[in-house]
Amino acid sequence: MKLYRLLTGPDDAAFCKRVSAALNQGWDLHGSPALTWDPQARRAVCAQAIVKEVPGDWESESSRDGFSLSAQ
Repeated sequence: MKLYRLLTGPDDAAFCKRVSAALNQGWDLHGSPALTWDPQARRAVCAQAIVKEVPGDWESESSRDGFSLSAQ
């Protein structure tokens, strides 16, 4: 099964660190990053899709106790 996550956050070093950590945990980038402007916060906001191939299927994995995408 291929898991999908969309990481979002302010365009800062912490966001880059989260994406880097995911890559080092076996996730792959999926498409290009997106960037938009939040006028209320007066800052840029990033989004990056990531995917990871894992054994099993969505129903069996997501229904088990303690299921967490961050643990995958």
